[in-house]
Amino acid sequence: MKRSDVKVLIITGFGLNCERETAAACRLVGATPELVHLNDLIAGKHTLGEYQFLIFIGGFAFGDHLGSGTIFANRVKFRLRDQLEKFIADGKLVMGVCNGFQTLTRLGMVPALDGDYFTQTAALAHNDSGVFRDDWCILKADPESPCVFTKGIDKIRLPLRHGEGKFVVDDAVLGEIEARHLAAVRYVNQDGTPATEFPANPNGSLNSIAGICDPTGRVFGLMPHPEAFLSPYNSPTWTFDKAAGKLPREGEGVVFFRNAVDYIADHF
Repeated sequence: MKRSDVKVLIITGFGLNCERETAAACRLVGATPELVHLNDLIAGKHTLGEYQFLIFIGGFAFGDHLGSGTIFANRVKFRLRDQLEKFIADGKLVMGVCNGFQTLTRLGMVPALDGDYFTQTAALAHNDSGVFRDDWCILKADPESPCVFTKGIDKIRLPLRHGEGKFVVDDAVLGEIEARHLAAVRYVNQDGTPATEFPANPNGSLNSIAGICDPTGRVFGLMPHPEAFLSPYNSPTWTFDKAAGKLPREGEGVVFFRNAVDYIADHF
């Protein structure tokens, strides 16, 4: 499949607000994104089967009432479950960013240790700081993770903006996540060591976890926003980088989308 034939579904509506940046990221790596309101999916105007890549975007779905991602996840679970199950079984890709990651955990699509994608076993809780955090962070990827989206990544810098980003899970599930290398990215300090203290760990996440995948590596959620760092000029240090002759060709967030689209192009 050619990259331009890769169709990406970006679900919109009900307080989600990152659709334009996410679509730009997809176009930047050669894919063809389509923005579709959740109601139009539920009404059958579009089906998941038309696409190879599904993205749950950031924002504040339903105002985060009853907990971030909860209402949105329930609407998806009870109206689109059969389509989602087939989408995953067909080997397609799913990514959730920030509010989208919260939605994935509420659905149960990550970590989905036993292949049950609709039983919740993890959550994103209120930040330990008690406030919304808008900042930049450093992530380190696990080279042994099966995650499709993080291949080739070592350390990477991304922006974040959330009030409920603390990854929490019970000890048994956490042990399985660690043993199977499903913690695809972690918050780290400048020297690459796991960040346990604020602000390098912006929310108090267990084991510094910033993003996880399912055992297939094809379903992935993370709290920081790769779609918000597509240009080097998005960086708060771009003037310094330019003066030092180190301004990169593109923003560091592009790699997640390129990895996804390359995978689809190679497998479909």
